[in-house]
Amino acid sequence: MAQWECVVHLDTAYLQKVDDLYSDEAFPMDVRHYLALWIESQDWVKATQDESLASVLFHILLENLDNQYSYFSQTEGSFLQQCNIRKFKQNFQAVYQEEPRSLARVICMLLAQEKEIIREAQLAEKVQMLQVQPSQMELDNQRNMERKFVDLRSRVQEMDQSVKLLEEQQDEFDFRYKIHLQEGEQGNNGMKYLQELLNKLDASRKNCLARMRELLSEGDALLNFMVNEELRDWTRRQQKACIGAPEDVSLDVLENWFTVEAECLFHLRRFLKKLEELCGKVTYERDPFKVEQPDLQKQVDHLLTTLLKSAFVVEKQPIMPQGKGPLVLRTSVQFSVKTRLLVKFPELNHSMKVTAVIDRDVVKEKGYRRFNILGTSSKALTMSETSSSGMVAEFRHLTLKEQKAGGGGKGCGEGTLSVTEELHILSFETHFNLHGLSVDIQASSLPVVIISNSSQQQSAWASILWFNTLCSDPKNLSFFSSPMMATWAQFSDMLSWQFQGNTKRGLNDDQKLMIAHKLFGRQPSYDNCLIPWARFSKENLPDVNFSFCAWIDGILTLVKSYLEDLWNDGYIMGFVSKKKEKTLLKGRLAGTFLLRFSESCRDGAITFSWVEHLDNGKANVRSVKPFTKQELSQIPFSEVIHHFQILVAENVPENPLHYLYPDIPKDDAFGKYYAQSNQGEESRMKAYLGTRLIVVCPENTTDVQTPAPADTEHLEEGVQMSASFSAQMPAPEADFSLAIGDFELMPTELLLADNPGNGIEPSNVLLNDPLMPTPQ
Repeated sequence: MAQWECVVHLDTAYLQKVDDLYSDEAFPMDVRHYLALWIESQDWVKATQDESLASVLFHILLENLDNQYSYFSQTEGSFLQQCNIRKFKQNFQAVYQEEPRSLARVICMLLAQEKEIIREAQLAEKVQMLQVQPSQMELDNQRNMERKFVDLRSRVQEMDQSVKLLEEQQDEFDFRYKIHLQEGEQGNNGMKYLQELLNKLDASRKNCLARMRELLSEGDALLNFMVNEELRDWTRRQQKACIGAPEDVSLDVLENWFTVEAECLFHLRRFLKKLEELCGKVTYERDPFKVEQPDLQKQVDHLLTTLLKSAFVVEKQPIMPQGKGPLVLRTSVQFSVKTRLLVKFPELNHSMKVTAVIDRDVVKEKGYRRFNILGTSSKALTMSETSSSGMVAEFRHLTLKEQKAGGGGKGCGEGTLSVTEELHILSFETHFNLHGLSVDIQASSLPVVIISNSSQQQSAWASILWFNTLCSDPKNLSFFSSPMMATWAQFSDMLSWQFQGNTKRGLNDDQKLMIAHKLFGRQPSYDNCLIPWARFSKENLPDVNFSFCAWIDGILTLVKSYLEDLWNDGYIMGFVSKKKEKTLLKGRLAGTFLLRFSESCRDGAITFSWVEHLDNGKANVRSVKPFTKQELSQIPFSEVIHHFQILVAENVPENPLHYLYPDIPKDDAFGKYYAQSNQGEESRMKAYLGTRLIVVCPENTTDVQTPAPADTEHLEEGVQMSASFSAQMPAPEADFSLAIGDFELMPTELLLADNPGNGIEPSNVLLNDPLMPTPQ
């Protein structure tokens, strides 16, 4: 498949990256699209170095634009494309005429970044496939359903032959009867023969109707299974997938089933029309066609109507390009959404128009905000060129604008729910008309939360998490009027999905247990523990001024931005408490350390603690001040661990970290992360001293002093500061405290150290690339 064709079929999230790639006018996306095959067949890398080749390609590009212009001039309704092509050519001549190699460099960059986006999308798809493996029972059920649909299609094909034979049988009776009328009475033998033919015809009609009833009954059972079980299960899986769960939300199997069922029902509908036609030609007393055909016609139309109304779904839920996840929308910010009709009818390609509306069937109470949809809110259902997708309508540039309420104010001031608890639904309407069957059909999104400010996004995402974890009814817009409580099993799964959706690793059982202990204290079992909505999203955690939801969100952001590799490899224990930390470390080798998240930082922070064994045989557990995104944005955490040093006697720096808990040598765990930073160091210019950024803590040389009781509750997770250190640093606050008892939190400084032997000078400056030589 050509590269641009791969780009065109990317999911919405990756298409947005392509849109961003072509956002400036250096090389318009239209030109990339119209000249895709030619562009991909040229050696643009060579053209960046060869002036003559670059000039030749530049002029061929202009010729191709002329050809495209001529094509549009002969195509009706292509005036705008003509104007755009002419403008593109003029811009290219103005910018690249004197420097065609610049154009070659631009195209090289664009092609390379396209490949990277495609590679990223393919990798994500492979990861999803690895994460979602159907069970043997699911595979067996699917194979069983496949057999039933194959059997239904085969029996419908047999029915086609039966109807043809019935028509031939009726034609024979009709012919004999007309001959009988023309030639007059032929005695009892002639009438007897006609009666035999009529009896056979009557038996065949009854047999045909009986088989038709059986097929409709089987079709009804299969449709009920698809709509009430498979499609409902898919909707629930989609809800979970929206909040990070590794669920299979592919529609290919359902689309195949819906298409087969629809084709069979349309065939039966045609057969019934044929029976009506046959009945119009030949009928008799107690004719079964007269009695049963109308009822069967109504039944098949009802089944088709039900199928079509169920087959129109929202395949990709509404999502903003830079949002936390789907279903959180912001006014005046573009979002995308994709609908899909699960029946493939090529004859309807481009003929069905889908229109987007919001809150069409919602009972709007006082204070309930109202919105208008802006942008291209109508799209045609088109048949995808690939076999993996059917008839789709994708909206990529919709926005919402809040309506003004009466009295000049906006409609959110008097509602009983907060803005982030108010749920809305986007609906998509279209009209199906084929083979004489006309049906209005509609698909609805899952409930969305609409915000007007980025500061509301965290609370809005919390609402989406809570709703899609607990509510299986996507139409329940009053859910937050009396929100359900979550069981610990539901809550812990939701948290794990957040990590798995943002990285490749969810929470393990130990991490879940640590969080449960934080929320409920020590319990023999957490199975019966319940978490209210307010405790998750609104109430502050003990001793801090932020909620559990805000704390977890800060950690997720930190992990996704700076710690994803370490998290995916399972090196971050994360949620261990100070007490548990001491229990884990005190029996380990000196220098054993673990990584955990800070409990007092709203925006997420990570620290490490290690164990020392004193001369008296006691174990001393020490910790450093947590690292936030401010520090991690300037130095990777793996480099912090690699180069961390503590000043011991006579200010000799020493790295106290030797084994990642339980007993993994530090360099075995983290070596692959900092190995790249050392590559090529020897090949750097010899005129400069090599440098590296390290983290150093001064060693306490005086006795540890217990802080006054009044200050204890303000300390970071139970630590105290030595007298000598207090004299060197500002008054301790939450992040600068040292441990109560055997724990000690070490403040850190970032130092720029020369090569060994040159001494260490403290520095308050963080370098983005400390190994890069400074130009003279």
